Amino acid sequence: MKPALRRLLSVLPVLLLSACFTDAATRLAFDIEAAAGRVGRSEGSRYTLVHHTPSKSGECVGPYKVQLDHVGAIVIWCKDATLDKTVSSHGTSYHGRFVHTPETHILDKSAAEPLVIELERRDGRVVIASVK
Repeated sequence: MKPALRRLLSVLPVLLLSACFTDAATRLAFDIEAAAGRVGRSEGSRYTLVHHTPSKSGECVGPYKVQLDHVGAIVIWCKDATLDKTVSSHGTSYHGRFVHTPETHILDKSAAEPLVIELERRDGRVVIASVK
C-alpha cells in the first residue's frame, strides 16, 4: 500500500467521527468560518450568513438562546418548550480565528428560527457587525 493512501486511511475514521460528534455551536462556528471567506476584500464589504439552528435533526428542537461574545466565544442553550429548562448547551471559540466580535450579542430565538449574522470587513478584518 502506498504511504499516502495509508495516511489517508489512518485519518479517515477520525474525520468521519468528528463529523458525527459536532454540536450546535461548532457547526455555527464552521458556518462563520465559511462565511468569513465570502466577505469581499475591500473595506466595507459585507456578507449575510443565515444559520438554521437546529442544524442537525433531533438536536435543539425547541427554542434556543445564542451568545456571541466579545471575548470570542459562542454559546448556545437549547431550551424545552416551556423555556423553563435548558436541555443542553454547547460552546466553542473556534470561529475567533476567522472573525472578530467587537460587542456581545445575546438573542432568544424561537424553535427552528434562523440566526442571521452580518459580517463586514473593517480595518482589514472580518467582524461580526450584527446578529438578528
